[in-house]
Amino acid sequence: MNWFNEFNLPEAKSTYASDVDALFFFLNATSFIILIGTTITVIYFIIRYKRKSDDDVTPLITHNTQLEIAWAVIPLILVLIVFGWGFKGHLTMRNVPETAYEVKVTGFKWAWRFSYANGAVSPNELHVPAGRPIKLVMSSTDVIHSFFVPDYRMKQDVVPGRYTTAWFEAPEPGESIVFCTEYCGTSHSNMMAKVIVHEQADFDLWLASNKAPTNIQNPIEYGEKMVTDNACLTCHSLDGSALVGPSFVGLFGRDGEMADGTIVTADENYIRESILNPQAKIVKGYAPVMPTYQGAFADEQIDAIIEYLKTVK
Repeated sequence: MNWFNEFNLPEAKSTYASDVDALFFFLNATSFIILIGTTITVIYFIIRYKRKSDDDVTPLITHNTQLEIAWAVIPLILVLIVFGWGFKGHLTMRNVPETAYEVKVTGFKWAWRFSYANGAVSPNELHVPAGRPIKLVMSSTDVIHSFFVPDYRMKQDVVPGRYTTAWFEAPEPGESIVFCTEYCGTSHSNMMAKVIVHEQADFDLWLASNKAPTNIQNPIEYGEKMVTDNACLTCHSLDGSALVGPSFVGLFGRDGEMADGTIVTADENYIRESILNPQAKIVKGYAPVMPTYQGAFADEQIDAIIEYLKTVK
């Protein structure tokens, strides 16, 4: 049966994935049996009641009470089974265990950012401990995204202006892929991330080593960390190539033509405005897709990003 399961679905890696698979296979098996039964019946009637001559007269048939009851009751029973089974699974997937570890998930074009209680931030990598429920509190900074982990049989829309939640528990260490399954723009297909499941001790070590800095002496290093943690390199390259947005290479101090034809110098004020109000000045040849970080970054964080961008040559 394992080969059949792997042929149809990815490996089941969450505690409720096997229940989802069982209902899926029940639906497929029931549908297949009904299909075969209906097909055989139709073929039988074609052969059995084929007109043999022009003198054959079709008999008058009124009804068959037993048959009518059967084709009404049997589908009703199947529908009730599927409803009860599915509703039970829905309750399991929506009721988050009280012992769950909470992670904040932010979706934006075109990356994921994961934030932890101690201030740690990891772009496009969700680190979690094995054998413990994980609660995801999710929001979007721009358009609707959808957080989908096939291995966990978990999918939840991520909506701007509100929070959505989902949970899972991965019993064993390993890695799984996260997809965005709500079309969100030109790089939608590249909006992927990883779920990395650690043993508890390894997760504690990772969490401690990625704790948010409390006393940053070097603003350039802090700015580089901010750029990495917030997945800025998803849209802005460090090798001069043009991605969704302009490259960071040589950005500071460079004159650039905007979409309205004006020439703007990329100084401190321009970079700050681009972070807080990115739609104010759009570089010619690029789409106005960058989300605002108004309220997301403190002044010292913006200052650090500017200092770092000054060094990218």
